[in-house]
Amino acid sequence: MLDDTKLVWDLQRVNQIAQSFSTSLDLKEIACLATDGLVEYFDCAFARIWLVEPDGEMLRLVASSGLYTHTDGSFSRIPMGEFKIGKIAQNRISLLSNNLAAESWVRYPQWAIANNITSFAGYPLVNSDKVVGVLAAFSHHPMRSEFLEVLLSLCTTLTVALEIASQHHKEKQDVKPKITLSELSLSDNLAYILGQTKLTVIGTERSLDLSQTQVFLKTAEILQTLDCTYCRLTYELDSVSLEAIAATSAIISQEQEEWEQSVFGNLFSTTSCFGGSLKINTEASIKAIQVSLTFPSVIDIPELSLRIKCRLPLLQTGFAQLAYSAGLTVCTGGDNRHIPLLTDRASLVETSERTIWVNHDSNSKIIPEGVKASIDLSTTSKQLREVVETLMKGDAWKLNRGLNNNIQVQQQKLSEREQEVITLLTQGLRDRDIAEQLHISNSTVKFHINNILTKLNSKTRLQALYKLMNTGGLEL
Repeated sequence: MLDDTKLVWDLQRVNQIAQSFSTSLDLKEIACLATDGLVEYFDCAFARIWLVEPDGEMLRLVASSGLYTHTDGSFSRIPMGEFKIGKIAQNRISLLSNNLAAESWVRYPQWAIANNITSFAGYPLVNSDKVVGVLAAFSHHPMRSEFLEVLLSLCTTLTVALEIASQHHKEKQDVKPKITLSELSLSDNLAYILGQTKLTVIGTERSLDLSQTQVFLKTAEILQTLDCTYCRLTYELDSVSLEAIAATSAIISQEQEEWEQSVFGNLFSTTSCFGGSLKINTEASIKAIQVSLTFPSVIDIPELSLRIKCRLPLLQTGFAQLAYSAGLTVCTGGDNRHIPLLTDRASLVETSERTIWVNHDSNSKIIPEGVKASIDLSTTSKQLREVVETLMKGDAWKLNRGLNNNIQVQQQKLSEREQEVITLLTQGLRDRDIAEQLHISNSTVKFHINNILTKLNSKTRLQALYKLMNTGGLEL
């Protein structure tokens, strides 16, 4: 309730700023009144507005209030697509960062530190398919994410006022700078793919694992084909997420599950394999679907790589998740013999100098020649990392455990709720996703999983899933 009250109060102050320039027809005066208002009403250290020049290739600084009032200097003219201001204009990205000095795009981080400038908010001034300019605000204090909604309200009115005041500047941008996706950040890539859909970025951008980046880009490609009206990329301390809203008109003629499969295909399993979560919820009240893609932050530990090639998709996915939990980089392509290979296919043993054999048949004690390590379905993420570390040192590792029992479901039958939990586990869902889908708490999910492991006499979830799969005891 307090956040809603603050937002309403801020929007009222935006209305006061808009009223100050509502009767003006002077382009520079309008811009100056807007930046003056941001400094006065929102305690900004300074605020600036750049407008696109008639040729569409440069942005010119026309207003600056607060700490800096001059409009000349090194940032008085910025090429379209260069620096963060130019990219906001080119890609129509709204951005908020509360750790300005740590941003890779900041040209002089020492300046931000010396002047105690901690926060930056940038918003494109857009009218239909035309970019008019960019508004930027700098602050000594952290800004709330809701501040972007405040800027949206101001920029909408400001853009109209500027357009009315500059009707003689109707030349449209004919030539756009050539874009190379590999040179852009994740947000730039997403904005380029999404096209007309506005992208909001919250938090400090950082590098992601290449496989995770590809999942984000693939999701954006799918969203671009839908009637997507909202998209936000958020960087939290422990995760990175992309949220989008699209109209439900595309699935009126189909069941939602059938539509999700036809549109998103194997993106669900791919996301899960790389340690993320992809969820789609239908919001019947507003006739829209919500798409949410989340990846946890990469653990800051020494990089170790692992190739995984198992016969069964369940094992492939299960060991991939185990590897990510261990902080290992899973290589999805290539045949580098120096990278450890985890496999249960005898024909592949000789393709690596460091082969890890998966013994999932308790009746078989045969380990192929050339294997450097042997693990089973009860192996933990910590043990798997120790195996890889040992092999990379040139040593061998033998885990002669084998499964303690024949692969048979125990006499105790799984309850209906336990069946639901383990079925969702096979789909790659994490505990919190299962809890949300079944409308139960995380602790209740863990309680059911512990019961399942006890009934199946299994040490790990993967071991339990494999037992059920081999005995037909899992109703999928």
